[in-house]
Amino acid sequence: MKRAVLVSLALLIAYGAAAEDLKAPQITAAKVDWAQAAAELGAASPSEGFDKLNTAAGRHFTGIEKSTVPVLLPLDVEALLKDGAAAAEPAAGRFVRGNFRATRFFLAGPAGYDTAFAFNAADVGDFSDIRYREPVYILMSGLRFTYDLDGPPLPEGEPVKSLAEKFPGVRRILHESYIRYSFTRYGVTYVAAIYCRDTRPRPQLLTCRQADRIAERFLDALALAGGTPHTQNEVAAPKAPERPAETSREFSYFSPGALVPGSGLKTDIGGRADYTVYARLRFPMDKAPAFANSQSFSNWGDCDFTGRWPRYVRKKGAPYTCKVNGLPLVFDESAGRNYAYPWRDNFCEHRRFMVGQCPGGEGHQGQDIRPGSCALFNEGADRCEPYQHDIVAAHDGTILRARKQEAVYLFVNTPDTHVRVRYMHMNPKLLDADGVESGRVVRAGEVLGKVGNYNEYERGTTYHLHFDMQVPTRAGWVFVNPYMSLVSAYERLIGARGKEIKPGDEVPPMVGVPPVITYTRAEPPLPPGMTQEGAASGKAEKAKPQKRKAVRKKRRKKPADDE
Repeated sequence: MKRAVLVSLALLIAYGAAAEDLKAPQITAAKVDWAQAAAELGAASPSEGFDKLNTAAGRHFTGIEKSTVPVLLPLDVEALLKDGAAAAEPAAGRFVRGNFRATRFFLAGPAGYDTAFAFNAADVGDFSDIRYREPVYILMSGLRFTYDLDGPPLPEGEPVKSLAEKFPGVRRILHESYIRYSFTRYGVTYVAAIYCRDTRPRPQLLTCRQADRIAERFLDALALAGGTPHTQNEVAAPKAPERPAETSREFSYFSPGALVPGSGLKTDIGGRADYTVYARLRFPMDKAPAFANSQSFSNWGDCDFTGRWPRYVRKKGAPYTCKVNGLPLVFDESAGRNYAYPWRDNFCEHRRFMVGQCPGGEGHQGQDIRPGSCALFNEGADRCEPYQHDIVAAHDGTILRARKQEAVYLFVNTPDTHVRVRYMHMNPKLLDADGVESGRVVRAGEVLGKVGNYNEYERGTTYHLHFDMQVPTRAGWVFVNPYMSLVSAYERLIGARGKEIKPGDEVPPMVGVPPVITYTRAEPPLPPGMTQEGAASGKAEKAKPQKRKAVRKKRRKKPADDE
């Protein structure tokens, strides 16, 4: 316990002085040179050239005319235009170059456009040496504006000589486990990105050197495919959201960056005090209350494999601690502390995922959120039953998700917001059955699925939602802390402002919102042949409460889309 106190004091000192209020993000808008783009098409005016392109390409990429930047896609535009007047509806694959395959995800709007293409190396002779047999996904973005982030600088990358003639100034950037090729054309930043691992080749992993070859092939196939010239004032400066006038009697939250003591990358490295609200979200849980805290360094948590004492804990309610801080925990996922205010940020919590905005360069990437209650199978169970609470769309937007994948991305494209948020730990089979797939357009508050504990397999983690957020920069999409965006969204959901617990403040007693625990099976099962009357008379031995077997979470390295 003494160690925990010392760690807490060290973190408070490192965390710094006075807290701030909500901040709006800073952006830089592009000055789009539509005349240059029209000249490449050989058109007398931008409208003349792009009207024809939009008509032809719009048959395959719905809404392409909504893009406020020239759209670059790996298409045979000449063949597309020749076929544009055909009566039959041709397949998009006929016009995609380089053996790439269009997916159902294409979103264009005031903030530019985003799309995804797939590539199967096994189907292309030049890439037959790549043993990775899963589809490789390339995310292509044209950015009407980019976000200017505080904190650690973005990597500059390195020039790509092989593409310099076609894309002057193109740079290769390896950041947060994505290889990115970033270049400027028509005054617009374009980024093509592929998830990869900087390691030796394996059949189950795509290496970054392998991804390089695919990315260069993709860029070489790009051509002007659409977009509509706009005036230069369609970008709106983001504003910090207004907060409710009334103060909640219950909702409180620790300042951003104030992690569970000792739970940072190292015991002396905490989080980062980012007060930015990157988007005006609808809170992703259907109803309040909800509790943002750590699923690893709270009750029943695995301490992210930094060590527990005692090492093996199996009995419900058994006490233990995480070695990094010595704080008291119990082996019970339904314990009240998990379902109580105040909230706590865990964006930069101890994980081995790359996060450029965290002080140590690694972290959790997002925020854990528990719903308002925990349903146990019976009184003897130590784990919450999944699929009891609804998860909803945090904004109007478009889904990016292939079937069987656990991760659900929601892309937002408005005059002042360009973000993508990710939901984790819902069951992929249930998502498939509900049609949560690429191209689906959703509205804020629309149900996407239910809170689960899926992490590569059923019951692979605790009962919670992992929610993270990325914004586009000149280096492509990067993780930012969603904590204050969630605080702001939650305040709108409950109609009251939360109380911030700043460094040095007295921590109020934890406030839970009962009922914390319910039971999916109120009575234990009776022995075969025994009636309720017999049980009531005391002639039968009381059946023991059933306890669901705990599944120990495996430590695996996995793609960023599936973490």
